[in-house]
Amino acid sequence: MKEIKIAFIGNPNVGKTTLLNAIAGTNLKVGNWAGVTVEKKEAFIEYKDYLLHFVDLPGIYTLEPLSEAEEIAVNFLENEDVDVILDVIDAQNFEKNMFLAIQLLEFEKPTVFAINMIDEAEKKGISIDKEKLANLLNVEVVETIAKKGEGINEVLDKIINVYEQNKKPLYLKYHPQVEQALSEIENKLTDKVSKHELIDILIGKKDFKNKEFIQRLRKDLENYFGEPIEEIINNERFGYAHGITNEVVKKKSLSKEDLTDLVDRFTLHPVLGLVLFIFVMYSVFKIAVDFSAPYVDWIDGFLNEFLSPMFISIFNSLGLPEIFIRFWSEAVIGGVGFVLTFVPLIGSLFFMITFLEMSGYLPRVAVLLDRVMEKLGLHGNMVIPLILGFGCNVPAIMSTKAIENPRDKFLVIMMIPFMTCPARLVVFAFFTVLFFDNPALVIASFYVLGIIVAIFTAFLLKLVKFKGEVIHFAMELPPYRLPTLKSLLVISWIHVKDFIKKAGTVIFAVSIAVWFLMNLPPSAKNISESYVAKIGKALLPIFEPIGIEDWRATTSLIPAFLARETAISSMGVMFSAEEENTDEVNEFNFSKELVNQIVGLKDAFIDSIVLTVSPKISAFDVSNEEFSSLREVIKNSFTPLSALSFMILILIYNSCLATFAVMAQELGKKLASLFLVYSFLVAWIVAFIVYNVGKLFV
Repeated sequence: MKEIKIAFIGNPNVGKTTLLNAIAGTNLKVGNWAGVTVEKKEAFIEYKDYLLHFVDLPGIYTLEPLSEAEEIAVNFLENEDVDVILDVIDAQNFEKNMFLAIQLLEFEKPTVFAINMIDEAEKKGISIDKEKLANLLNVEVVETIAKKGEGINEVLDKIINVYEQNKKPLYLKYHPQVEQALSEIENKLTDKVSKHELIDILIGKKDFKNKEFIQRLRKDLENYFGEPIEEIINNERFGYAHGITNEVVKKKSLSKEDLTDLVDRFTLHPVLGLVLFIFVMYSVFKIAVDFSAPYVDWIDGFLNEFLSPMFISIFNSLGLPEIFIRFWSEAVIGGVGFVLTFVPLIGSLFFMITFLEMSGYLPRVAVLLDRVMEKLGLHGNMVIPLILGFGCNVPAIMSTKAIENPRDKFLVIMMIPFMTCPARLVVFAFFTVLFFDNPALVIASFYVLGIIVAIFTAFLLKLVKFKGEVIHFAMELPPYRLPTLKSLLVISWIHVKDFIKKAGTVIFAVSIAVWFLMNLPPSAKNISESYVAKIGKALLPIFEPIGIEDWRATTSLIPAFLARETAISSMGVMFSAEEENTDEVNEFNFSKELVNQIVGLKDAFIDSIVLTVSPKISAFDVSNEEFSSLREVIKNSFTPLSALSFMILILIYNSCLATFAVMAQELGKKLASLFLVYSFLVAWIVAFIVYNVGKLFV
């Protein structure tokens, strides 16, 4: 089966992602381009005896490599063996999109134009003569409505047609003086090259042996036109784009106000827009968290109350060793369960965020809040991931894929882990109720402290890594659209699948490693005699200066790296570890337990609806009843100041293993590991200051 490699390209907000999802469905593979943090999507589709290999290039306005995304697109088109270029054009902004299209035609490769959102253009009185466009530029043109899946098969047919015919686009003839200069360069080359390469040589982007010759050509053109060479070339491209638009686009004047302009009066209003944003983000938080919470509990129960006992029963009947049975039920099933419990929340959050992005609201949030963020030296498009961090750091970091600027993406990823998630809230609620008269004030202070540390981190990075770098923020505001349910589900599933495949494998591997540390050597009667306890005792000198002098507290930080809320439960195990574990194993009744799980799934479905429509966010309801027996023991081992130190560590030191895994996925393992060290040092320093200054007043 012959492969056709297709460069899938277009401006931002032209419906490119929706069109690719309609073409590829769940066959999309998501990753990052080598060495950078820009998202890369690929898809392989079998169609009419061909394997169509789509490579989704970043959404860009020009092939001038000013940004990382533009550089990626140029390098791919120049260096990869691209067979066909598929350019997605927004029918409503045809002329603006044609500037990139003209640059793509300079590569002289078989080209297909997908004129997308043609239905929305028609509502605005815009019509495009696709036959005339195809004849003028010798390309194939297809009208598409990506959100409805219209025109998809025709796009695939046209790709195959231009490939089989090796149909090259029209050679674009610019001003005679420019063409003369390009012709002189071509005459000095031994190999045939595209117009794109000739222009690169002329403007100095590509080396040429006879530099004096190129400088003379450039100087002659600049003297003739009275402009720098880059402006001369771009003016020629703009002229072509404008001329083509005049030939093929017709627009009727409509008297009624556009819906987008009408809605923008509210969404971009400095006061009403902010109120609406708070309401929308609360709704996103609430729907995603409360809808997913019952399913998270059900998955946890299914694995630990059904699957794990079932395997224990089977393995016991086979007479397998106890250590193997515990490894399988606690490490393997427990590790898988730890990964899967993130799936409902990640899926729900990405469903909501994708809806806001595809509807056109998310870019407006970035513009609305940019003035506020600018005072902190940040940008408005960083707000959404930071807010999501208060729900869960993992999907918050994953959502930064939508940030195109690598600097902004890097900064916000480094800030997110300091946002206080509900898992930390469990620990805060336990200690603050135990040691402080006003626990609500203390917890609120931790939220503020996390934000302060995040902002400090951003400022530090700007001084060290991005010193002197000024990035101006600009964002196109697309029209409002209603995305299809299919597109939302497909994109959400792609992100969930990506998390399970990449971050999930890291989480699972480390979970098993931590299990071994907590259960070995075989002679250990309980966790207090395990390797993890020995590590906790060895680390004690590091934590003594901040008031943590009990090895059980330091040891609890190790399983807490898997999930923050386990700090309390693992501490409870160690404080009560006086005897061997003699848990009674009840006989497993498969049919009865299966019925219980089916009933539990039904209850989860009902609870998800009930919780979603209730006014408060249930995830922030924290109960300490399960830890009531532990309170007295903890009270004798901690002081209010040492409890503060412990909570500061829980807050600032990288939130959990899953967060580390997705950071490694987005930034690489080296930077994620460096962040671990940085966050621990900051946490220790802050705890040291709080503890020792506090001692002066106690």
